[in-house]
Amino acid sequence: MTFTSDSASTRFSNPFNTGIQSGDAVASTTAAFKYLSVDDQLAVLWYAYTEMGTFITPAAPGAARMQFAEGLLNQIKQMSHDQQLEVMRDLAAKKNTPISRAYGVLGANTKLAFWYELAELMNQGIVVPMPPGYQASRDAKQVLSSLRQLEFSQQITVFRKITTDMGVDPLL
Repeated sequence: MTFTSDSASTRFSNPFNTGIQSGDAVASTTAAFKYLSVDDQLAVLWYAYTEMGTFITPAAPGAARMQFAEGLLNQIKQMSHDQQLEVMRDLAAKKNTPISRAYGVLGANTKLAFWYELAELMNQGIVVPMPPGYQASRDAKQVLSSLRQLEFSQQITVFRKITTDMGVDPLL
């Protein structure tokens, strides 16, 4: 699945951004994300996908090979909210579980789309939603701020790197 912007700027775009960003911004944002706690990582993904949701549309659905992720998503939908949260934590923590291994073999675009779908399911209340009144840590807020300052294509690069690194690749 490829993602396209519905507008020239996104809610993550900094209106004062001159458009000049170095590759270091992507690397530093990705690195900062990896140092967050697992719960803060999940919160950043949820907030980011929720914010971007109105500006990003899945294009060319076959490109992401979502049919490979549908089975995982269906398994998660059948779980209790506590189990769903544990699965997401396991993926972020790279814990060796059957679901983490199944996720690990997905392609980069499918992993990106998988988390997009999870955020959508969270918004619908099918998957465990963010706790009411949840407050992200200072570090998580800083990562979100860094994401907002990136160009759209850089944001997608960060998300792709983050989601690709989750789960366990059983082939390694």
